[in-house]
Amino acid sequence: MTANQLLDHLPAAELRRLLAQSIQVPLRSGQKLGTQDQPARVLLFPLQGFLSLVTPMEAHPPLQVGMVGCEGVVGAQLLLGVAASPVSVMVQEDGQAWSLPAAALRRQLPDSPGLRRLLTRYLLVQLRLSATAAGCLHFHALQARLARWLLMGQDRARGDGFAVTQEGMAHLLGVRRVGVTVAAGALQEAGLIRYHRGWVTVSDRAGLEAAACGCYAQDRASYRAGMKFPPGNGAPHADEHAPMAALSASHVAP
Repeated sequence: MTANQLLDHLPAAELRRLLAQSIQVPLRSGQKLGTQDQPARVLLFPLQGFLSLVTPMEAHPPLQVGMVGCEGVVGAQLLLGVAASPVSVMVQEDGQAWSLPAAALRRQLPDSPGLRRLLTRYLLVQLRLSATAAGCLHFHALQARLARWLLMGQDRARGDGFAVTQEGMAHLLGVRRVGVTVAAGALQEAGLIRYHRGWVTVSDRAGLEAAACGCYAQDRASYRAGMKFPPGNGAPHADEHAPMAALSASHVAP
């Protein structure tokens, strides 16, 4: 097991070849790993920690349009022969990732049908998640969006809590800090989270899921339908019978 779900679903021979050409790299909170429209030089498979996918906005802080942790990969557009990154990539929480150079990916793809299949599926899942995020941003109340964001973060943090500031959440959600302060205060008063000095802890997972908009459950369903296996991280769900630890590095079904 590599601790990255995509890698753990590669055929064993393909996984050995990929890891032989990869190195483990640290992820440091606040680190910028990619810039929108600039060439991506590596494929990153997070093992711990998570990344925010953001898009620059004129006269505004960058807006988060996605999140990637051990369930995914950054740089999948390289599969299409496109080097330019569609988003900027920032480390949200410290961790580690396998880093595969773009040149090594190009060499491996002809003999790696499992890798091609996984990356293709993941690209389609990301398109679906981006569409959901756009609707969520437009129609859903801030408190429900914040609850969803906190659930997404906890899933990828693999623990009860993670480091984040209210200012950081406000920027990523595209709102004023006072709005996040009020929304986070309401969630804390309801006993769903605890927030203290830049650290948020989810204290009532089921309650936070109930407070989140339906986009959170929809994202998980989209991932499972697109990838043919469940997200695996986060709290177990009724429709997800195979926990991440039980996933084997077997062939991906066509």
